[in-house]
Amino acid sequence: VELDEVRALAMWMTWKCAVVNIPYGGAKGGVTVDPGSLSRRELEGLTRRFASEISIVIGPEKDIPAPDVGTNEQVMAWIMDTISMHQGYSIPGVVTGKPVGIGGTVGRREATGRGVSIVVREALKAQGRPLEGVTVAIQGFGNVGTHAARLLGEMGCVMVGVSDSSGGFTNPRGLDVPDILRFKQGGGRLTDYPGEGERLSGEEVVELPCDVLVPAALEGQLSRANADRVQASLVAEGANGPTTPEADAILFDRGVMVIPDILANAGGVTVSYFEWVQDLQNHFWDRAEVVQSLERVLTTAYGQVAALAAAEKVDMRTAANILAVQRVAEAIKVRGIYP
Repeated sequence: VELDEVRALAMWMTWKCAVVNIPYGGAKGGVTVDPGSLSRRELEGLTRRFASEISIVIGPEKDIPAPDVGTNEQVMAWIMDTISMHQGYSIPGVVTGKPVGIGGTVGRREATGRGVSIVVREALKAQGRPLEGVTVAIQGFGNVGTHAARLLGEMGCVMVGVSDSSGGFTNPRGLDVPDILRFKQGGGRLTDYPGEGERLSGEEVVELPCDVLVPAALEGQLSRANADRVQASLVAEGANGPTTPEADAILFDRGVMVIPDILANAGGVTVSYFEWVQDLQNHFWDRAEVVQSLERVLTTAYGQVAALAAAEKVDMRTAANILAVQRVAEAIKVRGIYP
């Protein structure tokens, strides 16, 4: 992780919140470390020290951290506990993505993957295409990729390729997603998955013959070098910044529709917002209410971005950026300049 990367991620978060019209700004933070190389005690110590250092800028009414690459519910719990210990009372709203038992919300863990599945469904619906039988490849089989695979499978899609950091696995006749999920939950790597199919690299997954591609790994995975070999007609960005500007132009010229990250993976921050609201009110929703509210926010946002893209005759990323920047600019203009 580098400072410029964190700056870019903070920018994306600003536009993402504006696209889905939730009352958050945008910020990002990171630590240059491989958490997998640390013991649990080392990770806890690092997390608590980091939380102490940034304590002056985080809080329920300030910046509100949430999980991303290399962090999880436990890390969020340590941050919440550290800030609460400093203040002398529990402050669950200081962070989102917490375990449910200490003020987290049901539905947060799968929220980003669920959001990906919702926007894919809306895009295919707009094209008059049924979900049944639509083939999907997912690069990155972490939290976002696994939940997107499960939910798209439940909608009737056929998973033909998946990958994690170890490599990938493909079967054009369809993969057994529940079996792969059990294998991963048992600590297995996809490159060692014993099911019927063919092993391949994570880079090769994005070039598989499929209808929908979900890049849900890291940034810059679709580039000038491979964009002309992408065979999907729809790309839904589960990760932040997986498509370079050069690749964007190539895909647009080829007629490939790209649902940008600030819309496609906004389910996570949307449910984080729901969690924050529940913490402030000390009133918690059931799963059905969380899912229903997420559906409402994302289908509305997708419709607004798609309508703007059609009206302005631009791609979905440009339309999403127009919508987001307009909303932020309008807020700044209305607030005026102090003093």
